[in-house]
Amino acid sequence: MPATSQMHLELEDIQSGVLRPRPSPYAATYIVLRIDDPRQGRQLIGRLTDIVTPAAAAGTTDRDTFVSVALSYEGLKALGVPEASLASFAWEFQQGMTARATALGDLGESAPEFWEKPFGTSQVHLVLIGVAPDEARLEAAIARGRQAFADLTGVVPIWRQDCRAPPDEKEPFGFRDGISHPAVEGSGIPGDNPYEQPLKAGELVLGYEDELGAIAPAPEPAALGRNGTYVVFRKLHQRVAEFRRYLRNNAKDTQDEELLAAKMMGRWRSGAPLALCPLHDDPELGADSTRNNAFLYRQDDSIGYSTPRGSHVRRCNPRDSDVAGVVRLHRMIRRGTAYGPLLPEGVTEDDGAERGLMFAFVGAHLKRQFEFVQSEWINGGDFLGLGDARDPVAGAALGDGSFSIPNKPIPRRLKGLARFVVTRGGEYGFMPSLSGLRWLSNLGGEAT
Repeated sequence: MPATSQMHLELEDIQSGVLRPRPSPYAATYIVLRIDDPRQGRQLIGRLTDIVTPAAAAGTTDRDTFVSVALSYEGLKALGVPEASLASFAWEFQQGMTARATALGDLGESAPEFWEKPFGTSQVHLVLIGVAPDEARLEAAIARGRQAFADLTGVVPIWRQDCRAPPDEKEPFGFRDGISHPAVEGSGIPGDNPYEQPLKAGELVLGYEDELGAIAPAPEPAALGRNGTYVVFRKLHQRVAEFRRYLRNNAKDTQDEELLAAKMMGRWRSGAPLALCPLHDDPELGADSTRNNAFLYRQDDSIGYSTPRGSHVRRCNPRDSDVAGVVRLHRMIRRGTAYGPLLPEGVTEDDGAERGLMFAFVGAHLKRQFEFVQSEWINGGDFLGLGDARDPVAGAALGDGSFSIPNKPIPRRLKGLARFVVTRGGEYGFMPSLSGLRWLSNLGGEAT
């Protein structure tokens, strides 16, 4: 399939962080700011307009280094955005992630009352994100962002998370990460699955036709909403030691441990998909970005003998599988960046360190993209005919989870799945276009 079409995306107005995949390897920083003074907050937005990288810069030598900015609903209120405009944002965005906790499965240990502060409060106003191939270029990029609010006493940095690629480019559970990225019509940025038709731009950017042939409602006025998108931030702690213990306690031997891990994830740790190599790992395939995502399910693995239907990657992106719902209506861009020290290989006792992923989800439809996938595909199984079975890796299990591995003549069934991923915090954001940032900076008519 072609990676682009003739439709025109206004790339010079869209933030690069909306469309570009993260570099590999990567270094990233997330900074949360609280806006105490609306005028100074608008000053900051004006300055950031000159720092934020547009998607049109994708062809430059610095295309893998970019700075992005997103605002929460409370942040827009703190800037002084008029009520009529605030009311035009998606209802889920207006409520915020804390209010949506039940729908998202953020219960028990993942409930907002246990989140890392300031998440779960009304103080998360603006998120500044820097991404680069290495720490030197990241520091140079993020320094420009810090300088933008250095003299603004009414804008207060209240939280920071630094992330970086592990040496083997694997996430804390040990799997190669960042493999799947969809093509988007008009972006000029190729996807990594040659069998997947490019998504309509309106699935990811407001103001364009989506997969339904419609244009999604956008915040008003058009100067604010067009070319913007919604973004979901999640800090996810990974219980690596518990995951390893579960595999060891339920496997016949070390080789079977790796097989169980692959079946739960849908890929071998190298990144090689079970759909292409169901019997053994293939590190060469896993490391080959031109091949490790080039597959579909319907013709080769409809029942799930190779890739179980309930596995993590098949739930998050069923591709061409026959499932309840139209898969392309729930596609979005996902990016994960790892934080914290790695747990040494072979260790099965928790050392108390914080480690996991900072996850960002980008899409124009919060409800039918992120929230649908989280509630119906991650924390449910009806769409697969699996009843109430949850995602074996990322689902909200409470020690009572189960996972079925199709096998002849008798399926293999795992029981007693625990919660291996705990939500430490998060928020819904709106990532305006560059013209939207300029509109926000001039709300009160002050010079920036």
